[in-house]
Amino acid sequence: MERSSLEAAERRDAGAHAPRSQPVLFALDAIRDYAQRISLALDVPLSPHEERDFEDGEHKARPLVNVRNSDVFVLHSLYADDAASVNDKLCRLLFFIGALKDASAATVTAVVPYLCYARSDRKTQARDPVTTRYVAALFDAVGTDRVVTMDVHNLMAYQNAFRCRTDHLEATKLFVEYLAETVADADVAVVSPDPGGVYRSERFQTAFSRRLGRPVTSAFVEKYRAADGLGGRSLIGDVQGRTAIIIDDLIASGATLARAAQVCRAHGARRIYAAATHGLFVGEAASVLREAPLEQVIVTNTVAPFRLPPAVLGSHVVVLDTAPFVAEAIRRIHNGDSLVALMES
Repeated sequence: MERSSLEAAERRDAGAHAPRSQPVLFALDAIRDYAQRISLALDVPLSPHEERDFEDGEHKARPLVNVRNSDVFVLHSLYADDAASVNDKLCRLLFFIGALKDASAATVTAVVPYLCYARSDRKTQARDPVTTRYVAALFDAVGTDRVVTMDVHNLMAYQNAFRCRTDHLEATKLFVEYLAETVADADVAVVSPDPGGVYRSERFQTAFSRRLGRPVTSAFVEKYRAADGLGGRSLIGDVQGRTAIIIDDLIASGATLARAAQVCRAHGARRIYAAATHGLFVGEAASVLREAPLEQVIVTNTVAPFRLPPAVLGSHVVVLDTAPFVAEAIRRIHNGDSLVALMES
């Protein structure tokens, strides 16, 4: 290769590894408090934007700063609350992404700690919708360059549904660190509340065993749906005399975790904990879990725990902060660094 060509290649390599300009960070109003913590951890201010509601129920959102040729990250978590439905939040996010692309943003990454409709990932009955795929098509349609979410219900369905790039964050490390201090020297069994969650619980088991420096066993609970609710009382594995840690991706009504805890207690578990990334706590979930034989329920703040009574928080239900973790993921995505190293460190 000629000298001029070598010099050109070196300049390209140097440019590829040079520090990039600061990302532009937006957060829609419904996630403002959570986003402020990410902003502080990332040391990047939230950029101003406008959200306006009209009397007929329509709305608009637009950036109030120049985003031309910028790498833009938009924060929003897609769960229903007292102010907005899941569908309303989804539309606001999609329309805002479209506005950013129309304003010539170089890239737009949707950082969605809780992704709606992720459980509707396959047909379980004739003519069922596969809503996960339809939501992915909407993100693609407005020009989203990347979607980042945390502990999605079905990882393969999530990765296959989107045409744009996707990243999947796991709260495993947060749960491992918290529970390692909690269980001390006890013999531990990691339990999946149903056969479908075995892969998730095995990943936690591997990380937890490494953190404790000793073997951790595994088990899973039989589960099937019947006309009168959930069924299945069998447990595959051994929890006798052990501390059982039930691992799941989310808590909705609490029925699945409560049933799994009862099965673990019936099979001789000494103490029982539950950890799930997303705490929706719909309906009577608070009382269902309070009456279950659970020492503690650990969730994260990907969903604000607004449905729980204040007396439950901090005692029976512990909420771990994911903001520093998500902030570091944004930093690594923007700089082209490894997310695998972040989750396995």
